[in-house]
Amino acid sequence: MPSPNKIKWAQIRVGVMMAAALVVMAVLVFYMTSNRSLFSTDEVIYSYLDSAPGVAKGAPVRLNGLTVGNVRAIDFAPNPKPGRAIRVEMNIFERYTKLIPSDSKISVGAENLLGSRLIDIARGSSPTPIAAGGELKSDSTTELEDLFKQGTTTLAAAELILKRLEAIVAQVELGKGSIGRLLKDEDLYNRVNSIASEADRMVKAINTGKGTMGRLLYDEELYTDVRKTLARVDSIAEGMQTGQGTAGKLLKDPALYDEARKTIVEMRTLIADLNAGKGTAGKLLKDEALHQRLNASLDKLNTMVDNLNAGKGTLGQLLVNQQLYENLNGTTAEMKGLMKDFRANPKKFLRIKLGLF
Repeated sequence: MPSPNKIKWAQIRVGVMMAAALVVMAVLVFYMTSNRSLFSTDEVIYSYLDSAPGVAKGAPVRLNGLTVGNVRAIDFAPNPKPGRAIRVEMNIFERYTKLIPSDSKISVGAENLLGSRLIDIARGSSPTPIAAGGELKSDSTTELEDLFKQGTTTLAAAELILKRLEAIVAQVELGKGSIGRLLKDEDLYNRVNSIASEADRMVKAINTGKGTMGRLLYDEELYTDVRKTLARVDSIAEGMQTGQGTAGKLLKDPALYDEARKTIVEMRTLIADLNAGKGTAGKLLKDEALHQRLNASLDKLNTMVDNLNAGKGTLGQLLVNQQLYENLNGTTAEMKGLMKDFRANPKKFLRIKLGLF
């Protein structure tokens, strides 16, 4: 049986081991839940906000996204003013205080979508770091609720689009509309299949050299003729470039070009003379007296035509008098008969009588 001294010593060792284990566990928990060193010191800085929804004691403080401390205390300001209603007291790890310029600004940010908030410090540009017990200005930020509202609006629009797409798909499944008929109409499918078969037969015929398209692709003689035609066209173009032929002279002959220019100048002169009322044609265009005489002559001609149509005068009677037409027709027939008899027996009409006195 062990002595009492040994039992006491064993109990003491167990107690020491338990205490050491508790200390080690506390240190591990501290390092797992904190971003600062166990033996580091904190410096306190302050800031004022108009509102701090969701920000609680112990909330992380981040500098450009990296944790540099936590919220030590948050409460109403002793003398609230616009934009300074909430007083935020922050513990900043000593090694990070020199990295925070004095003109930096803080704002309330969202740590995650579950509603956890934090204090976010936007680094300024001043070369002087914030001093212990100093104050940072606040900056307005977009609240997470506003983001949720925007997301809700976007989701509602997306839901509406999905409903419309669902309605379109339902119509298509019922065979309605152009796409629905393409998918469900058996007759349309048969026609498309028939067209595809005909196209396949046409392609096969072309590949075998049948038809006009097939001959264009596979007939060597036709290919040769096309090459000859292209050679002739090239020869004609070359002749035109060298000034041969009528078209070549039109393109290259300076004398013909000069004559064309002279002709154009003469045409311009002729048009100018016409506009000026010179010459017969110019007078016809510009002379008012001649215009009036022509109008008077046309009026007289119209009157004469009206009289002819009305049967006035000899010519008018010839045009409209049926009896006169018949008399003239009969007289003409008699004259033809007389001339015919005269040609047949001229002695009948010619008598020569000789007498002696």
